Amino acid sequence: MVRMQTAVGWHVELEFEEDHHRTRAAALVRLPDGTEVRSHGYASRHPADSDQPRVGEEVAGARALNELAMKLLTKAHDEIDAASGRTSYPLTH
Repeated sequence: MVRMQTAVGWHVELEFEEDHHRTRAAALVRLPDGTEVRSHGYASRHPADSDQPRVGEEVAGARALNELAMKLLTKAHDEIDAASGRTSYPLTH
């Protein structure tokens, strides 16, 4: 018989600040252990490009989420190392 574990959900929050040339994204995830992991991403619009705030949000948001993913990998590997007494190596792809 296979037992299913209780599903755990994470909610990631993204907030954006924009001006005419730059978009800043801030990402936050609260983990079940109470830890909060935060990251930031930026996008800059070239002066010759049309004003498309959605595109700036997508680029800045993707960069913030990428940084968030790397921080979560580092956190997980630090916990593996502390529990096992050895050095673990995160996959980079």
